[in-house]
Order: sequence, then C-alpha cells, then structure tokens
Amino acid sequence: MARGLVIAAPNAFKGTATASKAAAAIGHACWEVGLDCVEIPMSDGGDGLIEVLGGANRTTTVTGPLGDPIDAAWQLRGGTAVIEMATASGLVAAGGTEANDPIGASTTGTGELIDKALDAGATRIIVGLGGSATTDGGLGAMRAVTALARARRVEIIAACDVETTFLDAAEIFAPQKGATAAHVKLLTRRLERIAQMYSEEFQIDVRNLPGSGAAGGLGGALAALGARLTSGVELVADELDLFDHLEAAELIITGEGRLDATSFAGKVVGGVAEIALDAGVRCVAIVGDEAPGWRDDLTDHQRRSAADHLEVMSMSELVGNEHAIAQPLDAIETAARLVLTGS
Repeated sequence: MARGLVIAAPNAFKGTATASKAAAAIGHACWEVGLDCVEIPMSDGGDGLIEVLGGANRTTTVTGPLGDPIDAAWQLRGGTAVIEMATASGLVAAGGTEANDPIGASTTGTGELIDKALDAGATRIIVGLGGSATTDGGLGAMRAVTALARARRVEIIAACDVETTFLDAAEIFAPQKGATAAHVKLLTRRLERIAQMYSEEFQIDVRNLPGSGAAGGLGGALAALGARLTSGVELVADELDLFDHLEAAELIITGEGRLDATSFAGKVVGGVAEIALDAGVRCVAIVGDEAPGWRDDLTDHQRRSAADHLEVMSMSELVGNEHAIAQPLDAIETAARLVLTGS
C-alpha cells in the first residue's frame, strides 16, 4: 500500500470527465484510505487548458474557423491571459471533420483573441495549441493581430501538445481535419511559402522548430512573433506547482480516456510519466481503455523515457467498458483505490 504523498495529475477523460473531476475522484480514493493527496488536473495545451488553470472569465465574439461568428471563452487574471485556440479555431467549432474546410479553415479568431488580450492590458499570453481545424500556418492569426510590434513586446508562450515541425503539419494532421491526399500536397506547399514569408519578415526560420507545426502551423506563427514554444504538459505542471511536490511524493496517478502511442508524443500521460521518471517517483496511468499493441508503435526514446516506467490500469478491464463510460468518476475512484491498496 502507498504511504507517502500522492499526486493526482490526470488529463480530461474526453466526453466523460474533466481533468478536475478526475483528479477529485483520485483524491477521494486517497482520502478513503487515509493518504494525503494533492490534486493537479493537467492539460497538454489542448482542450481543457483554461479549465485546469482556473476557468474562463471572459468571452469574446470572434471569427470562427469557417468564417462565422463564434463566442470564445478565455481568461485574464493578473496580467496573464490564457487562450485555447480550439475555442476560436477548433475542429469541434467547425462542426467536426466532415463539416470542416481543410483548405479554408483559418486561425483568424485566435489572432483576434490575442489582439483582445493585448487591448485588455495583458503582459503575458499563454496560447494553448490543440484541437485545431486549421492548417493555415497561423497566417490568419498573424493578420488578425492589429499591432504586431506591440505583440512582440509582451511575453507569449505557446503551449504545444505535439513536437511536430512546421512543414510536417499537413502530412501528419491535416487528414484528421478532412484533407485528402491532394489537399495535403497543396497545404504543404502553402506552408513552405508561409515559412519563407516569416523568414523574410521576422528573420526566423520556423521550419524545423519543435512544436512549430502544432495547430496546423500556428506554433510557427507565434514563434515568428517571438513566442516561446514549450511543452503544454510542462507549462501546466509549472503553473500549478507540480514540481514543488515531487520531493515528498511516493506516487503520481495520471490518466486519460484512451491510451495509445500518441499519448507519449507531447500528451499528458507521457509527459507526466517522464516527469515522474526524472524524479524517481512511481507513476500509474488510469485509462478508459488501451489501443491494441500501442507499445509497438512507440519510438525507442518514448519507451525509455516514459512508457517502460509507466504502470497502466484499464478501467474497461477492471469494471467493464459500459460502466467505465456510464460512471467514469466511480470507475476512476475504484481504479485509484486498487492502485493505492493493491486490492
């Protein structure tokens, strides 16, 4: 049985439980068995970033990914703005893959949110890059920022959920946004032209920057504005003081809805497992289910840095898939109790 401090650091279980509720379920299991727990709900910079950082307190009508007006929630506290590009330029906002226009979808609304944050006096802007409908290289956002010089004077942090580079954004992610093979070729050529434009205008080569391909190249556009591209997992861990608790921790419990190879490519489970490994702390992931053969799709580095260190508990195997979906918080708590007690 675990005896020391437990850190509950799950991602959202998409469609069933927010990260905060999942962390609370793990925390309740700790309370039941008499263990101290610190709840640190996590995000990789995609959906849920604002929620784990305290929730939205502003809403602005901006241009949606397909050009229609859309109400986008964001946060401004103490001079720091937090923006999720998915709220303004996301695939869900576009109506999903089949409704999306993979060529025309634009990050304009995200740029409008950045502009609004600047007008409101933000001196630090965190932009979460995940869940995008777009592969416009961030050009829509760049054009929507009315005073680029002003934007370059504030601290902009791009929270990336992938390490993909700029010119690979179309090939890797555009098919998920509705692009055909012909679209991918067209979009890649467009990204090449946009990268050249950024190089000429801002004197920065965004093509090979890790994370520059996040959100269809929005990462590269923000880098051209002077943004720091960083792991969304590490940013959230730092913002919520996860690192401060590691010395006292005996166990970290993370989790997500479905575990597969992508969980170790900039996502929460892999990122938390790597943090735990570096700190010498046991790490367990509670997941809805596991993709068959996911370990076979990992790189050697992903295995060594995270996956080989991680223990996995599948809720669908533990309580059955139907219960795991219908009662996710109960399933998470049941799984956490088993992790903590071994029975």
